Amino acid sequence: MGLDALATACCVLPVLLSLLAGRFAYVLWRSGQPSSKSPTAGLRCLIVFGSGGHTAEMMNIVTALQKDRFTPRYYVAALTDNMSLQKAQVYEQSLIQSEEKTIKNAHFMQIYRSREVGQTYITSIATTLLATMHAMWLVISIRPQVIFCNGPGTCFPLCVCAFALKVLGLGWSSIFYIESIARVKKLSLSGLLLYKLRIADQFFVQWLQLQQSYPRAYYAGRLM
Repeated sequence: MGLDALATACCVLPVLLSLLAGRFAYVLWRSGQPSSKSPTAGLRCLIVFGSGGHTAEMMNIVTALQKDRFTPRYYVAALTDNMSLQKAQVYEQSLIQSEEKTIKNAHFMQIYRSREVGQTYITSIATTLLATMHAMWLVISIRPQVIFCNGPGTCFPLCVCAFALKVLGLGWSSIFYIESIARVKKLSLSGLLLYKLRIADQFFVQWLQLQQSYPRAYYAGRLM
């Protein structure tokens, strides 16, 4: 009985790995291509904040979005970031006061950081695992159809989890990464990982010389 089970597993495992590899190749091929279906309703939108300049840049992007198309909006910031979500709440409140939107269109959430500034790499292993599990829970709960991020380390586990769900066929998120204007010659670590691993569907930079160094990126001009 044990030998039969082992033989069955040896036969099934290569098939499963082949299917997974095929699905992975399909996701890479399809990523970045325009959708063949026009959404009849709003797109669930996950907006990832960093802090400081990252938040200011992302708020510029948010204000330019078509509010009827990208709704509901889920704003996510690190658990230790107390300012970014406040700015998003003020913005969403301004939409309510102008009678553009209702409060139901905006949700505000926090996520654990993978690594705090000054934290040792040894202890960051545990916090990275915790952040990844939390990110997976958020992605599964929200099931975002669009993700906007621009460089903070907070975005990486969220994007990886969204990409994993695409490979497993459990959801599809179009990931738009906009590199910070502060990055003139080199990508940030988050940007470099998302670029090299081909996780982002669309990858934008704000400096022409940076686009020349990373040819799969799109030059978006200055967003600030």
